[in-house]
Amino acid sequence: MIKVVQANPAGGTRIGLLFSDGTVGEFDLASLIARGAELTLPLADETFRSRFFLELGALCWPNGLELSAASVHRRLLEAGTLQAAQVA
Repeated sequence: MIKVVQANPAGGTRIGLLFSDGTVGEFDLASLIARGAELTLPLADETFRSRFFLELGALCWPNGLELSAASVHRRLLEAGTLQAAQVA
């Protein structure tokens, strides 16, 4: 089971994510914001967007929005933007 183990703002509507399988990628929330749905519309506000947290490996916000790690991982993989994490 894939989990998000670390998340950081990456500028604009993007969030940098580290997954439990050692891969990293930047997920852009712009397409979710554009939907204008009740749970995703608040993401248009930078202050609200920055209030994300991790719960049981999912990316979450205080309004109840949860993005499953597996779904985000799959989207990044399909887009070709998922990479192996750099080990320092």
